Amino acid sequence: MTTLIKNATIVNSDEIFKANILIDGEIIADITTDEPKADSVIDTTGKLVIPGLIDMHVHFRDPGLEYKDDINSGSETAVAGGVTTCLPMANTNPVNDNAVITRDMIAKAKARGLIDLLPIGAITKSMGGNKVVEMGDMVEAGAVAFSDDGLPVASSDVMRYALEYSKHFGSFVINHSQDCSLCRGGHMNEGRVSAILGIKGMPREQEEIMVSRDLLLAKLTGGHIHIAHVSSEWSLKLIKQARDEGINVTCEVTPHHFTYTEDELMNYDTNFKMSPPLRTSSDVKAVREAIANGLVDVIVTDHAPHHTDEKFLEFDKAPFGILGLQTLIPMTLDLVREGLIDYKKMVELTSFNPAKLLKLNNKGKIAKGMMADIVIVDPDLEYVYDKNLNKSKSQNSPLIDKKLKGAAIKTIKSGKLVFDFPNVVA
Repeated sequence: MTTLIKNATIVNSDEIFKANILIDGEIIADITTDEPKADSVIDTTGKLVIPGLIDMHVHFRDPGLEYKDDINSGSETAVAGGVTTCLPMANTNPVNDNAVITRDMIAKAKARGLIDLLPIGAITKSMGGNKVVEMGDMVEAGAVAFSDDGLPVASSDVMRYALEYSKHFGSFVINHSQDCSLCRGGHMNEGRVSAILGIKGMPREQEEIMVSRDLLLAKLTGGHIHIAHVSSEWSLKLIKQARDEGINVTCEVTPHHFTYTEDELMNYDTNFKMSPPLRTSSDVKAVREAIANGLVDVIVTDHAPHHTDEKFLEFDKAPFGILGLQTLIPMTLDLVREGLIDYKKMVELTSFNPAKLLKLNNKGKIAKGMMADIVIVDPDLEYVYDKNLNKSKSQNSPLIDKKLKGAAIKTIKSGKLVFDFPNVVA
C-alpha cells in the first residue's frame, strides 16, 4: 500500500521545505519534487506536515482504573491530538513494576494498532519507595524509563540505587519533584491566591528541594535524571546550573504550566487543580523563557484523566490532574503565534528531542527511510473542543467547550491513516 502526501510544507526541527512524501507500507520511501503514482493521495496544500508527536508523560489508567481511560481510549485520544507515540506512567492498579504488566500494556496497544506505547516502569515495587524494581527485566520487556510519578521517592539512598541501575541498563529515571513533608495536605500553590481562597497551599520550595537533591544524586552517580513537569522559576535555575556543570539532566514542561497561573483557581474550578500546581506569573514567564532559550528539552501533556464525578467535588477533595493530549497542538501553537518559538522549535520540543532522548532512531523527523509517523496540521483551523471531539472517557479539561485554534487534521501512524478531523462548525 502506497500513499502520496503532495504539496507538503514539511517541518523538521532543522528545516522547512516543500516537497511530496511517498509512503510505502510503514516507511517513508521518498521525499521528492516529482509526483509518483500511489494507491492513495492526500493533498496538504496550505497545511503543515510534521513528524508524529511523542508524548513522554501520559496516564492511561490501564490496568485497573479503566473507567477513567484505558489503552484503547488513550490511543484514540492521542492520535486525535497528533501524538503517535506515548509513554504511560506506572501508577496503575496493579502498578507497572514488573515485566508481565509491561508486556501486557504493550500488547494491548499493539492490538488496537493506533500508537506505539512505550511504558515507563515504576522505580520501586508497588511504588512503595523502598525496593528498586528489576530494571533489567523490565527494560527487556519494553520499559524505556522509570518513575514513581505521583509518589516521589523520598529516600535518597533508594534514588541513588535507581540512578545507578538505570544507567547500567542504558535507561533513565524520572522523579516527581516534590518534598511531601513540606506540602502534605496542600491543594494548590502556596501564595496570594491560596490565602484569599483559604485553601492550604504547596510552596514552590517543595519542588525545588527535590530537584536539588536529584541533581546532586545524578552528579554522584553519573546517572540520567529527567525532571518531570517543571513549574518553578528556581527549579529551572537549578537545572541550568547543573547542566552548565555537566550533570546529566533533561527536563520537560507542560502546556498548562506555560499558559495558566494560579489566578485561574479564583472560582474554585477543579479542572485547574493539578500537581505540580499552577504557580505565579513569574514562574510562567520563567518556563516560557526556558522553552525559548533551549533549557527545556521536551513539551509533554501529563494527560491525567479523571471521571466527572471525581472532579465535581469540593476543591480539597477533588483529585489532581488535567486532560492534555488533544490540546497539545493548539496550546503549543500559541507559543508560535506569540513569536516565542517557531515551527521548527515546536517540532524539536514535541518530536525530535523526545525521539533523541529515547533513542528512537526511526522517529522524530520526516525523511527517507524513517517510520511514516506523520501529522498534518492546520494551524489556522478554529473549532470548539467539545464533548463530541474529545476522545477520552473523561472530561476534566478547562478547555472543554472553548474555541481553539490549530489542530491535527490527519494523523498517519506507520503509513496508516488513523485519525481524520471531522467537519465541524466553529
